[in-house]
Amino acid sequence: MSQRTICPPIPSSEITPESVYLRRRDLMRAAGLGGAALALGASMPGSAAAEQERTALEYSATDQPLAADDSLTPYEHVSGYNNFYEFGTDKSDPARYADEMSVDPWAVDVGGLVNKPGTLHLEDILGSFDLEERVYRLRCVEAWSMVIPWVGFPLADLLKRFEPRSEARFVEFRTLYRPEEMRGTRSLTSIIDWPYREGLRLDEAMHPLTLMAVGLYGKTLPEQNGAPLRLVAPWKYGFKSIKSIVSIRLLDRQPETSWQELAPQEYGFYANVNPDVDHPRWSQKYERRLPSTLFNPNRIPTRMFNGYEEQVAGLYRGMDLRKLY
Repeated sequence: MSQRTICPPIPSSEITPESVYLRRRDLMRAAGLGGAALALGASMPGSAAAEQERTALEYSATDQPLAADDSLTPYEHVSGYNNFYEFGTDKSDPARYADEMSVDPWAVDVGGLVNKPGTLHLEDILGSFDLEERVYRLRCVEAWSMVIPWVGFPLADLLKRFEPRSEARFVEFRTLYRPEEMRGTRSLTSIIDWPYREGLRLDEAMHPLTLMAVGLYGKTLPEQNGAPLRLVAPWKYGFKSIKSIVSIRLLDRQPETSWQELAPQEYGFYANVNPDVDHPRWSQKYERRLPSTLFNPNRIPTRMFNGYEEQVAGLYRGMDLRKLY
């Protein structure tokens, strides 16, 4: 895995037990990638190899600004509590039905305003980009949140390969649309115009924090979390981090996105986490950090840009974030 420094690290012992990092072996093996830590560890005996791998992983996984109270959300909550309306509207529907979706083979078409349009197959993605582990907060527009250890690579690395043209200003993403495998798209009560579409401004897409994730918790992505390839933009509400991507297009105009098209008064294009701009039906000043219960809601203040203000606020200098929400 590559070693990147995005911002000053904190001791990983404050946020993640060693066993979490060591489970990363599953993903690396599935991807056919050993990485520097595993290559070095293979020549070392027993505990020395484990310690070497742990040290390398701690470096890469703590490049993001996390607070000491940002404990990782347990895997069973990350994989069992999801919005993925292609499989149903209940939070448990994706975990129950997403395994009906086939992710092998998989390809992503990249086109629009690029000099080298083309197609990336999953094996190309896993074999061509340096994977790294990043721990990010995830804040849903519904006011619940998680802290997740993702495995992936910067979206910028992918886009640069296709050479964006000078007139490109936005990036549009589309999710797989396969009704025979996605029961939510066949529902008579569905109000989304499929396929699911999202977008970013090009400078947002090229930002170092913007990740294309292929795994979490050291494992390949579960289908319900957006296998085999999803976007993670940690300073935005979760619906911007589109799942199971099959199409990426660069455009000179702002793309129409699914939720903005459906309810523009509730879901803006930018969707930056902002405690000072409430959803029309609820406050955004606080969030419910999972796991939580009725008697222990684990309610915490929401941070501007989800805690990534220092890294991304410059992208929006001079903008009215109440109007451009």
